[in-house]
Amino acid sequence: MALYARGATTKDIADFVEETYGVSISESFVSDITDKVLDLQKEWQSRELQETYAFAYLDAVHVATRIDGKVGKRALHVVLAYDLEGRKEVLGHYLSHVGEGAKFWLSVLTDLKNRGVNDILIISVDGLNGFKEAIESVFPDTLIQRCVIHAIRNSLKYVTMKDRKAFMEGLKPIYKATTRLEAYAKLEQLSKVWGDKYPMALRVWFDNWEELSLYFDFTPPVRKMIYTTNPIESYNSILRKYTRNRKSFPTEDSLLKVAYLAAKTASSKWGKQRAEWQLILNQLAIHFEGRL
Repeated sequence: MALYARGATTKDIADFVEETYGVSISESFVSDITDKVLDLQKEWQSRELQETYAFAYLDAVHVATRIDGKVGKRALHVVLAYDLEGRKEVLGHYLSHVGEGAKFWLSVLTDLKNRGVNDILIISVDGLNGFKEAIESVFPDTLIQRCVIHAIRNSLKYVTMKDRKAFMEGLKPIYKATTRLEAYAKLEQLSKVWGDKYPMALRVWFDNWEELSLYFDFTPPVRKMIYTTNPIESYNSILRKYTRNRKSFPTEDSLLKVAYLAAKTASSKWGKQRAEWQLILNQLAIHFEGRL
């Protein structure tokens, strides 16, 4: 089970047992043993959650999985959150086809609601399709912050390589500004310089300004928590480590088994409270009066 949790395939484990102990076992035997994890995974995925979370993050890793006899990419979505004690927790894993929108996100948020979550103060996302509409229907008071790093990457897609350095020099004063007004003024300046040449690169910012600039309403300790989805990236790296040794997963259940074991391994190291949590919590208590 420990080998399986660390990314070894059923063949790797069978070979290891034979080389180390001189005992020959089949890959299906290994699979039968690891299937015992499924009951634990289902129990974990349906466990009761806390009533209120301060921050939540949504992201996904794409994993090759066999579906109806064919190998295709599946999106393994992760919902990670900070509770009111300032500690991280993976709330769940959700599989979808790549590119699914509002209906899928509605099912995810409804699942969280049904498991006891009544409120999430701020959610950071990378601009996932259909998420805004879904969250407004389930958690209408939740604030949404779009990931600034993803916005930078999306806007640079429209800029030629020779202009990217200069364009980035104009972007930096926007997301590093002190206030929302200052940031918007810098955005307008950037538009005057590059708007005619790269209108789509600027639209990434103008069309989503409300959600991209939410973090300006808070002081630096909270800004660090919400302006990107980076808090979830370290967990995604663990998921990738656990899944990259397999060219593809034979079933969705086999992928969920590994994801569950990754979550258990990661969470065992998350006992510490987030740095500056008292400052963060005081600010949240004022900003979201009556909700904590």
